[in-house]
Amino acid sequence: MKQSPSQKEQNQTGAKNGLANSAESMPRWMSNGQVRNGWIAERTLPDRVVTGKKRQTVQVYIGDTYYAGPLGAPVEEFVWAAVADTPPVSPPMAVLLNNRLRELTTPIWEDTSAQIVPMSDPDGGRIYRRSLTLLLLAAAKRVFPQMAIAIEHSLPFGAYYCTPVGHPSLTLAELERLQREMEKMVAEDLPITCRRASVEEMVSFFAASGDESKVSLLAHRHAEDLSIYTLDSVQNYFHGYMVPSTGYLRWFGLAVYGRGFLLRFPRRQQPNELQPILPSTALENVFQEYGEWMARMGLQNLGSLNNAIVQGNISEAILISEALHERRIAHISGLVAKTWEDVNAAHRRIRVVLIAGPSSSGKTTFAKRLGIQLLSHGIRPYALSLDNYFVNRTETPLDEVGNYDFESIAALNLPLLNDHLARLLAGEEVTMPSYNFKTGESEVGETVRLEANQVLILEGIHGLNPALTTAIPPESTLRVYVSVLTHLNMDRHNRVSTADVRLLRRIARDHSSRGYSAADTIGRWASVRRGEERYIFPFQNNADVMFNSALLYELAVLRDVVEPLLLRIEWDTPGYVEARRLLAFLRWVRTADAELVPDNSIIREFIGNSILRSFSLA
Repeated sequence: MKQSPSQKEQNQTGAKNGLANSAESMPRWMSNGQVRNGWIAERTLPDRVVTGKKRQTVQVYIGDTYYAGPLGAPVEEFVWAAVADTPPVSPPMAVLLNNRLRELTTPIWEDTSAQIVPMSDPDGGRIYRRSLTLLLLAAAKRVFPQMAIAIEHSLPFGAYYCTPVGHPSLTLAELERLQREMEKMVAEDLPITCRRASVEEMVSFFAASGDESKVSLLAHRHAEDLSIYTLDSVQNYFHGYMVPSTGYLRWFGLAVYGRGFLLRFPRRQQPNELQPILPSTALENVFQEYGEWMARMGLQNLGSLNNAIVQGNISEAILISEALHERRIAHISGLVAKTWEDVNAAHRRIRVVLIAGPSSSGKTTFAKRLGIQLLSHGIRPYALSLDNYFVNRTETPLDEVGNYDFESIAALNLPLLNDHLARLLAGEEVTMPSYNFKTGESEVGETVRLEANQVLILEGIHGLNPALTTAIPPESTLRVYVSVLTHLNMDRHNRVSTADVRLLRRIARDHSSRGYSAADTIGRWASVRRGEERYIFPFQNNADVMFNSALLYELAVLRDVVEPLLLRIEWDTPGYVEARRLLAFLRWVRTADAELVPDNSIIREFIGNSILRSFSLA
């Protein structure tokens, strides 16, 4: 259809206006060029860019210096160039590249920045211990070709408790021979290499080598391929990274311990020395008891737990785990009740139960369940809160960086606490303090008089420190250490860290009851762990009895709760590396329905809906 002249004029005018509007709407960086059909026609730019050739070098920025090297060179070479002038006290174990943990063998193909991960870092410490385990297996293959080794538990002074498989317990002479072979391999600086292998290939390999623990674990893995490490004649799967060669593994030792032996390694805080061996009959008993529990339930490792879930037997595993916990708590309450049987020996009665342990061990639920057991003996518990005995904030000691150190025992008013304990046990009426956390001041609290059939329960991190209760005769107290002391391992050589189990618990609890994100919890974890190292672990051998709060099934319940929280952590945030590590581990775990967990379970303290939440020990 033909347009009238007036219509043409309107369209042309509109087109001009449209072009003008288009030019006016262009961003500033386009304003000094001519716009034709929406494109820049010409720009006036400095003549600085010329054609070039592909570079054969890359640069890595470490600290405040750039280091250049050939394309594809391992980052290890750049790291050692960076520390050449000032050899580190804590040797490098890995690096962070773009906020991702990477092995020192990682080739560098483009300019980047790197942050050294030393042995004193949590990830660095894990890499050292994992690599040392491979060294032990490779040396054992040379010296005792028919013997397998199982890595069982971790001990607080820096050691793994190991047992020989298919071989009698190793004698001191045999261990000395094995250690000499490990030292020889370190001196040879043998390479530790890695290749990718399919799950099917790995299952066939481990089945042929008789490692059913790995076959069971891999049966539930859906990844296309995994890393398998080789040292000397040993090939093995390890969940996590390794050092490049045996020359990095200079600090270790072997020692006879119980029915097995110790693989000793440095603690992260003192990376160049081994700690003294501290025998602990109580801890050895816990390990033996836990082994009996696993055998009774047919759960030897994570693979067998996954099998139970797939086969529909997880309900039975949950019920038996809970029953074993209850039996142990009943035993501990019986230790108290036994001292109350003789009415003519009141001076021998246990009047105070002190409960201590690291974060997320389930101390609160344990204390309440212990109180219920005591009630069944006719003994009434009274919970005394140590939080109310904080000194005024202005009197609180400071830590190394000038922050209030509320975890120090000096943050408690010990003279007042001991005066009140002595008077309460003497039957006197005592007006307790009440600490106001908003004002940081101690205020007047409730007035209390204990009845003749009451026992005090004190829960706190200093419960095993003798300085806490100097006014109470030792025979009147029962000191209980509560912690996740051991757990199902992934397989014969890949441990599940008890600290990781506690961290997963804490992430779940912090989110459900405190509104914290997983990133918040991970960010605080290092400080929490420092407090445990300083104020809790040194005193754990003072315990009269230990309670292992681990539940064989709990990882299967925790995964559904924690995994979505970890996935929310952004890649460019400080907690990302730790979140990726925990997520990688959780992918090995099959999930179980939390509805199957009893409402008085210790794990309910962390996933919610505990019937004991409103129960009071008073």
